[in-house]
Amino acid sequence: MPEVVIVASAFGADAIRRDGHAAWLSTAADAGAAGFEVRRELFASGAEAGLPALRSLGASIAALGLWAVYSTPATLFDPQGALDEPALRLALDEAEALGARFVKLQLGALGALGGADTHVATAHGTRIAACVEGCRARLVVENGQLPEGGLIRQFAALFDALQREGHAGVLGMTFDMGNWQWPGESPVAAARQLAKHVEYIHCKAVVGSGARRFAAAPAADDPVCADLLPCLPQSVPRGIEFPFDPSRMAADAAHYVAWLGGV
Repeated sequence: MPEVVIVASAFGADAIRRDGHAAWLSTAADAGAAGFEVRRELFASGAEAGLPALRSLGASIAALGLWAVYSTPATLFDPQGALDEPALRLALDEAEALGARFVKLQLGALGALGGADTHVATAHGTRIAACVEGCRARLVVENGQLPEGGLIRQFAALFDALQREGHAGVLGMTFDMGNWQWPGESPVAAARQLAKHVEYIHCKAVVGSGARRFAAAPAADDPVCADLLPCLPQSVPRGIEFPFDPSRMAADAAHYVAWLGGV
């Protein structure tokens, strides 16, 4: 059975900013989760992102038998398509302080957005490898909700370029099941093309249309989950990234941990 991670935002962004991540760790552990994803954008102050605070939070996570994912909204590539090495090094330092198993960034604007093909002359694999050398956290990049970093061809081009450079294993992918729908990509097509690179899965359904799409809990017979999960690696961790009902947080957490670990 795959390990299940509860993403902090499942407890509500306002609740995390108000109470802090640590306030919800026991609920995650009691629900049977294996891991807890810390979200940098949900820190209420800059001090919470400081290395001493992250070390303390990491110790609290480990004390409950959980392991950590560190998620930052920073992008691996900047708006001009250049490697954002300072952002990468900062994310790695913060993840190291937390003791995270994974550090997750957005891809950013790698490759041209126009045309049917995306060509990446270089993915800067040597520089990325130098940054991650000695780090305990595994670097993974996630498909986002914008065309800049949310297109199948961008990820395919990234991994192809890394392979050409001799750095095929320098990073992996977080596959967000729902985010593909914002830029109009097929999640199943993405899974079929990118599955071999996937090391962590964000699980959620999407309701609404156009710009007004929202993450939601998948129904028991959700067709996207039914079609997607068999296309993806079965042994990689799965993260719950949809909101729990505020009136039954603990019950929802336990229910969906058991469900997602068994589908």
